Amino acid sequence: MRTTPNTALRAARTARIMSQDDLARALREAGCVSATKRLVQRWESGTTTQPRPSHARALERVMGLPIETLGFGTVRAGREVGGAIDRSHEVESEISAVAPNPAAPTRTVGDYSGVWLSRYEYYSSGRDSSFTVAHYAVILQHGTQVTVRSLPGSSPSTIELDLTLDGPVATGTWAERTAVEGYYRGARYHGALQLLADPTGNRLAGKWLGFGKDFEINSGPWELVLQSPSTSKATLDTYQRPPV
Repeated sequence: MRTTPNTALRAARTARIMSQDDLARALREAGCVSATKRLVQRWESGTTTQPRPSHARALERVMGLPIETLGFGTVRAGREVGGAIDRSHEVESEISAVAPNPAAPTRTVGDYSGVWLSRYEYYSSGRDSSFTVAHYAVILQHGTQVTVRSLPGSSPSTIELDLTLDGPVATGTWAERTAVEGYYRGARYHGALQLLADPTGNRLAGKWLGFGKDFEINSGPWELVLQSPSTSKATLDTYQRPPV
């Protein structure tokens, strides 16, 4: 019997610039430990037409969308509704993505001003390990021009992003001054990045490019998740602290 591909799920994934590996890892980070690339492939191909309830809840958290808009029907707690039951229990380790803040308010379309949580991931060849760096940052928007500046109290390092908007796509440059007392001793790094806004406008996610110590070109995931639409002094003071 021929299956019908789940184009809605695939479109939602690609809109976030996520591979199938990325989505599987994000689901595991959201508490769905049995999620694998193979499972995502089965969903998108239409082989599995209904996720188990725990997978459905994780998909909603990661995508920031109700399960019905991701190409599936309503999933009732405790049982599957129609289609093949999802029985994958493999575990794979890939790049993670972080679910949007569920408490973030709905944004006015095209308005990104506010306080955001910035997170990016990089690989350190000197330490043979991957690390995630997080800052609270304030976004100020003037037409299609967007500036992102980290709040000083949120991290010993500082980041600056200068972006240009083209619809939901933000393209530009990044720079980071590392912590003076940290591993990189206050070194400055910079590069390019491109981010894509999700349908809610509460999350921007994409990839960065930058040079390494041997001047090779590296890349990794970068995302911004809305925390507050306010840029008042009182709000900024609230986020002068390391992200939890």
